[in-house]
Amino acid sequence: MTQPSDAVQPAAQDQPMEDRVENRSHRPSSDAFKAFMASQWQQTEDIDFQPDAAASYAAQRRVTLSKRFPTDRLVIPAGAPKVRSNDTDYRFRPHSAFAHLTGLGVDHEPEAVLVMQPVAEGTGDHGSNHVATLFFRPLAGRDSEEFYANTKTGEFWVGPQPTLKELHQRTSIPTKDLSELEYAVTVDAGVVEIGGTRIRLVRETDQNLDALVDTSRINTGVDLERSDAMDGELAEFLSEMRLIKDEFEIAELRGSVESTIRGFEDIVRAIPQATQHARGERVIETAFFARARLEGNDLGYDTIAAAGNNATVLHWIRNTGEVNEGDLLLVDAGVEADSLYTADITRTLPVNGTFSPVQAKIYNAVLAAADAALYAAKPGVLFRDIHNTAMEVLAHHLDDWGLLPVSVQEALSSDGQHHRRWMPHGTSHHLGLDVHDCAQARREMYLDAPLQEGMVFTIEPGLYFKNEDLAIPEEYRGIGIRIEDDILVTAHGAESLSAHLPRTIEDIESWMADLWRS
Repeated sequence: MTQPSDAVQPAAQDQPMEDRVENRSHRPSSDAFKAFMASQWQQTEDIDFQPDAAASYAAQRRVTLSKRFPTDRLVIPAGAPKVRSNDTDYRFRPHSAFAHLTGLGVDHEPEAVLVMQPVAEGTGDHGSNHVATLFFRPLAGRDSEEFYANTKTGEFWVGPQPTLKELHQRTSIPTKDLSELEYAVTVDAGVVEIGGTRIRLVRETDQNLDALVDTSRINTGVDLERSDAMDGELAEFLSEMRLIKDEFEIAELRGSVESTIRGFEDIVRAIPQATQHARGERVIETAFFARARLEGNDLGYDTIAAAGNNATVLHWIRNTGEVNEGDLLLVDAGVEADSLYTADITRTLPVNGTFSPVQAKIYNAVLAAADAALYAAKPGVLFRDIHNTAMEVLAHHLDDWGLLPVSVQEALSSDGQHHRRWMPHGTSHHLGLDVHDCAQARREMYLDAPLQEGMVFTIEPGLYFKNEDLAIPEEYRGIGIRIEDDILVTAHGAESLSAHLPRTIEDIESWMADLWRS
């Protein structure tokens, strides 16, 4: 029966919008219920924790940061949950700078904040100029309403949360309740020239924290435009700190690569099933995702599972296409460890287990470019020259095939670049906590910088011949090939962390056949 428009109850009209999400709730609110819920719970055991493996490395990173900004209060938030739909959030992942400086991966709460308070020179943590404090919302007691009533933080809803003691012992950083954060961030803040303490903030990570710092700046006469630039300097340095990986980071990346290699084995085993499904690319994507969740935190990025012409779309993540006999399957995927370090590997595989002559010709050209780039990688070589080396190899192959409309020399010149029609992306990017790590680093510290021992980056040349491309012979069309490996710069050269994942035609065909037989 239709209800008259004037029959809306006043109580419903007056209900605040932010409360309406609870309209589906049937939770009782009687005093008897509350009293009973607060009683008869087993007492939580008081456990002592050892420092996490990353704790000492994170401490040294904080010393490095302290030296760069010795007199400023540094505020590094983990970030807040992001809404997926209505009252449902995405799985929380902290900001990479927070993870880097605390050593924490996934085992902490959203909205945590690291605050580094400046002190007299050399009197801070580990002889630095700062004392660090980790602020977060600790475990609520089972005698509190939060325990069962708060869907975001209550243990009944989201499981056990760390205590102040636990995270202090695991990180070796003093901890405080999040309720004390506002004072810690804003106390004595103001214009440096008149005795105030300057705040530098990692912005656009926690909107509430952005608003708190901006309000403090306005109230104390701090120039907002100048402050934004200083916040940018902090973001820039935090990126540049990650250009060279320490022993812990390298070990985590090795583990991520090994899990990713096992994920590629799962992919090969799933190919026969994929050929029978209307969305065969989803079969491939799902096989890898299972490995990422079983052995790590998640995917490091959305998996590219691209068969046939879809492989010529550089960031094809719809993964809705068929996987057909005779096509190539390009898979770009990486497992993110619980520490949040991710691998990033691409292999291009023949769906039927055997490369056709044309596929093999194009594949070997890409492989030659990848091998040349890896051979060129060594300390002192400019990062940009890794790309230039790969491009020169590809340009010569394209010229040999009669595809370049100009000479190789003209194509490789800055005014030419005709070969880039079929390879429009860069050959390398740094890798670590972010799949495209160190993204805020200055050009002179990244693209124009010499390689140094401890850097980790990808080498990933490719060739992409689209079905619609009339500048190429028909037999090339619909073929997209990329080969990507994760590379560690060593004292005298470079090591491919993903070297034992097959990459030559002979090894791939043999590997696939062995997996299908097993």
